[in-house]
Formats: sequence, C-alpha cells, structure tokens
Amino acid sequence: MPDNPYAPEGYGPPPRGPRRPRRGRLVAAGLALLLLVGVSAYVYDERSGSDRAGPQNSAPPTTGPSTATARPSPTPSPIPATEEIARQRRAGEASAWIVDDRTDLPRRSVPTKDLWIVGDTAVQAIYKKVVAHRLSDGTQLWSATLPAPVCETPVNPTPDGKVVIVLQNVEAWTGARCNQLHMIDLRTGKEGWHKELTETASGDGTIIVDSAISGGTVAIVQSMKAAAYRVADGKKLYDIPMENPGKCYPGRVAGGSRLLVLAHCAITALEKAYDQVREIDPATGKVRWRHRTEPGRRIGQVLSVDPAVITTAHRETHADDWRVVALGPDGRARRTIDPREKGFKHCGDSIDTSANAQACRAAVVGGGLVLLGGTDRAGAYDLGTGRLVWGVKDEGTSHGYFPLRTGPGKTGFVYQVGTSSRPGRVIQIGPGSADTMKDTLKLPASTARVEIRMGAVGKNAYVGDRLVLTPATLDGHDARHEPRMLSFAP
Repeated sequence: MPDNPYAPEGYGPPPRGPRRPRRGRLVAAGLALLLLVGVSAYVYDERSGSDRAGPQNSAPPTTGPSTATARPSPTPSPIPATEEIARQRRAGEASAWIVDDRTDLPRRSVPTKDLWIVGDTAVQAIYKKVVAHRLSDGTQLWSATLPAPVCETPVNPTPDGKVVIVLQNVEAWTGARCNQLHMIDLRTGKEGWHKELTETASGDGTIIVDSAISGGTVAIVQSMKAAAYRVADGKKLYDIPMENPGKCYPGRVAGGSRLLVLAHCAITALEKAYDQVREIDPATGKVRWRHRTEPGRRIGQVLSVDPAVITTAHRETHADDWRVVALGPDGRARRTIDPREKGFKHCGDSIDTSANAQACRAAVVGGGLVLLGGTDRAGAYDLGTGRLVWGVKDEGTSHGYFPLRTGPGKTGFVYQVGTSSRPGRVIQIGPGSADTMKDTLKLPASTARVEIRMGAVGKNAYVGDRLVLTPATLDGHDARHEPRMLSFAP
C-alpha cells in the first residue's frame, strides 16, 4: 500500500481513483463588527447574505396550514421515481426513496432551511412551506403553508417537537424584515402563536436575525441585541445581557441541550479584539460560565454544546490559522487541537462567522472524539489527549467526506459523497484507519447523479442506519427542476 503521511503511522489510504481538482476557497476579512465570510465552491450557508435576510418575489401571501398539491411540470422530469430506483436496485445496494416536490417557487435559487428529525419524520422548511415526510418510505404526512417566506430557522426543535421560525414581514424583493415569529408543532403541522419582533432603531434591527432553541426557550439575536422567549406561548422571558457595553455585542446563538451565546468584542486595536462565548440558563438567563478567545482570534463554529467544543480562527489570516477548542464545564479551555498538520480545512474549507453558529457539517462530536471531514479526508481526534485516533485520505476522486456520528470503540460513521463513476457510501472507520474501514451502506448507482449534488453541498441527517439528504438550494426554473429530499437505508 502506498505511503500515506496523513494517517497515523502504519496506516495507508483507501483504494485510489482518478484525481479531481481541489476544492476552491474564498475568504474575505471584515472590519471591527463585520465578520469573516469564507465561501467554498462546495460549501453553501443558506443563512448568509440576502437569502438570509429573505427578500423574495411579489406573489400574494397565503395563510394557514394546508395539504400541498404537486404542481405539474411542463417538461418531463429527469429525476428517477422511487419505484424506478427500486426496479434498478442491484444486489448489495441500499433501498431508497426520493421526494420530487413540484411546489411553485420563485424563478431563482431558493435556499432550503434546517433539516429536522422528529420521531419517524423528516421535516424541512423552504420558501413558504413546511413539509413532513415519513422516514420509512418518504410519504408526505403533512404540509403547512406559511403567510410569507422563511428567512431563519433554529437547528434544534424543543424536546416535544416544536419550533419557532422567523418569517419576513412582507413578500418583496427589497425592504423586507425578518421579524415575524411563527410557532409550529413539527409532530402534527399545527401552527401556534405569532409574534412580531420589536425594533427601536437602537441596535435591534431585523434585517438579519439568528435563533436557537434550548429546552422550552428560543433565543433570538437581532442586530446587536438578543432576547429569549418561551416556545409554548411566545412570552418574552428576558433580555440576554450585553457585557462590556459598547465593546461586546451578541452576534449568534447555539442551542440543543445547552444554550450558548457568542459575542464579538471589537475594540480599537484589531489585534487585541476577541470573541466571547457564554453558557446561559435557558429558563432564567443566568450566566453559567464565560470563555473568551485569545486576543486577535474569533470563534468560527460551535461543533457541540455539550460538551462545548468550538473552532477559532485568527482575525487576519482566517482559515489558514484555525483550531478546535474543547471547553470544560467551567468554560476554560481543556484541550486545543490543531488539525492543519493533517491537512484538515476549517469546516470542510469554509469559515463563516456571520451566520449560523452550528452550520459546520464537516465535524461531529461524540464519545470523547471530534470527527472531522473534508474534500478528500476524514479523521478522529481524542478530545482528552488531542491526538489523532484514526484518519483516511482519498488520493483519488472525491466530492467530500462528512462525519455522521461516533460509534463504539472510538469508531466513526462517515458519508463519502459519490462521483460520476461511483455512488456514495456510508463507511465505518476506527483505530487502524484504512485497515478497519468497512461499508455500512452502499448507495444505489441509479441515484448517483442527484445524490452527488445533494451530498456535496446540501444537508444530511443520519438516523439509526438511515441517511437523509437534501440540497442546499432549489431552483425555481422548471427547466432546471430538481428533487427536494433523498433517503437511503439497508
């Protein structure tokens, strides 16, 4: 086996294939309160820029939940149907279902939102609709039509399956605000309360907002201020305190089993500026601990809230100088990992500290490990020792490795995106690297064309042994119609 300087000593790469061009990268630096934005040719953040603020087209709004009716396409669809995929399934290949949603969209690229798994359903919002599909076969269970386009969704629902999404106030290309809070029960599609965010022109604008749910609380950042609301009824619970007024402003939030608030502390000398992350009690707003970066560094992404694991990047050199930092229960850094020597790029070659704090699809934390992915490699680091436990590198063609979850014995499950000549697969890797690698899910050849686009730049969820993929965007032009969801299981 050829030598592999990437893997731990004694382990080599997986089988080789033809080489493809390396993923491109663009990284721009902002001023004091403007943040790093890195965009990869294969990584897309649906919450940044104008799509995050949400101006859409000028079609009249509708209200209330409804059952979606598929709109016939004027042109034949090149998308294989679920029945066709089943007929073409080969021995050893995964079963699959596909959602070919014909909802009328604006004639442009429309971003999809967070993918939620609630019980036995996969739920997602796009444009003016939230739709739930049964995981076992893709059957649509319910659909809720919204009065205006969605511009922000939290990563996590509440433990009982409720979310608060943020809608535009008007359906217009310019002048729209992301200020309409809208609660939905993801188990049933039933809509709950509505609430409008207040703006006072004092650092609480709603051109761009960010949200996160922890327990029964939803935290909303609007411009440079943040507040928390009760998901059950929309009651405002508290204002998230601003520390060092005039210097540190809340910018993003991360949710789940804990609630983290990220602040950007811009002072006169940029080389002394720093970022801060606080854990707050979601019910009361009490600060449990604080952690501040070293001067001159910023927080990139929150890889996990429990344990708290973040990435940091240098304010000037950006993605060329990044780290993984594991925090202890008191907020102090207990381990800093530098994955650059093994060729890992920040979150699969992207840095974006202006949008969703939990958007790093190329990293997963669990079982005392942090799994990292990238264009041509995957690996696992021990959060306690900081050492590389295992790693593999693809010397041939690849559209990306995306960690899914950790497994027993310091193993990890990784999705390797397909190529034009090879369908994707889910592999399990453990100490021993390539020598231990085995397929747990071989994706069918009949879905390779649509799988590549979803896998390389979309979203994914891994539930039990089922993989669910969605694209990052959908094209509203009928001639470029594409599927909205694709799922695989043994």
